[in-house]
Amino acid sequence: MGKGKFPIERFKDIETPFYWYDADLLRNTLESINAEASKHEGFVVHYAIKANANPKVLRIIRAAGLGADCVSGGEIEACIKAGFPSNKIVYAGVGKSDWEINLGLDNDIFCFNVESIPELEVINELAAAKGKVARVAFRLNPNVGAHTHANITTGLAENKFGIAMRDMLSVIDEASKLENVKFVGLHFHIGSQILDMSDFEALCNRVNELQSILESHRIRVEHINVGGGLGVDYEHPNRLPIPDFKAYFDTYAKKLKLRPGQTLHFELGRAVVAQCGSLITRTLYIKEGATKKFAIVDAGFTDLIRPALYQAYHKIENISSEDQKEAYDVVGPICESTDVFAKQIDLNKTRRGDLLAIRSAGAYGEIMASQYNCRKLPKGYLSDE
Repeated sequence: MGKGKFPIERFKDIETPFYWYDADLLRNTLESINAEASKHEGFVVHYAIKANANPKVLRIIRAAGLGADCVSGGEIEACIKAGFPSNKIVYAGVGKSDWEINLGLDNDIFCFNVESIPELEVINELAAAKGKVARVAFRLNPNVGAHTHANITTGLAENKFGIAMRDMLSVIDEASKLENVKFVGLHFHIGSQILDMSDFEALCNRVNELQSILESHRIRVEHINVGGGLGVDYEHPNRLPIPDFKAYFDTYAKKLKLRPGQTLHFELGRAVVAQCGSLITRTLYIKEGATKKFAIVDAGFTDLIRPALYQAYHKIENISSEDQKEAYDVVGPICESTDVFAKQIDLNKTRRGDLLAIRSAGAYGEIMASQYNCRKLPKGYLSDE
């Protein structure tokens, strides 16, 4: 979605800041996912709701046939409202409350991804009260590192997620003793914004090892869930708007040894929605500092927290100007020193009233917005509305 793709005339009547989603790019991304995943027998793709739960975005994803990966009761409610079939919903999360578990049971979701024995026991107890049997997969911590930001690495032994590999057999044995849960699979997730396929190869090798151990104990696993984690190109959203799904799925097809009849589940989030979304913000002031210029905009980290939280890079474009480029710090109005989107970046000469597009913001943007400083939540709009 280059600069010329933004409908500036339409933006004049929309209160800034707001999220703008390129619906065509989203559909093209989903077509690529389905085309590449369908080349491999037994591959099933779920969308990770936590990346973006805008109802209009969810409806497009549901129409493409993806399942849903949820990490809260609210997300289960959101995807059911959007029309996702309950038998395509998986529910993960290290701290599931009773009402959230009951919601999953009442809707007969496909699977609970369980992260501890105490959680397993609670699910069994709640399922028994309803006369149901809950399908469960155990999230194992594979102790596989990922080449990504430390705050979004989830597969190391030091992380809070998952069950230690050494406990795998005892946990599966515990499940076999409970009458109201059924062990159906293993779940893994090593992190997010991963672009190095060797990280996924390492996960495949670990899963292969674990499967061999299980088979030596005559335990067969029906479903393997490898989570998501595929990253996007934040530096070149115009040139590389769709991630390399072919390399991603091919890596698992070549390196992970699926058994006959096994299904392999994926939980893609960022890779589905990041590139289709931009945060549109209006320039309030140009402030001349002693050594630099500040472009002060009406969006802040309340609208897009990733730069403040992860020091994340987002390409920023002045979509109102074609003038020569100058260097600016792009900052927001929040009363915090960390309310900075970028430092010393080149923008076309920027003036009060110019619209800036902060790119690749479709994932973990609108969904993470807050009302700190009593600010309004940003609204989201689709290009085909």
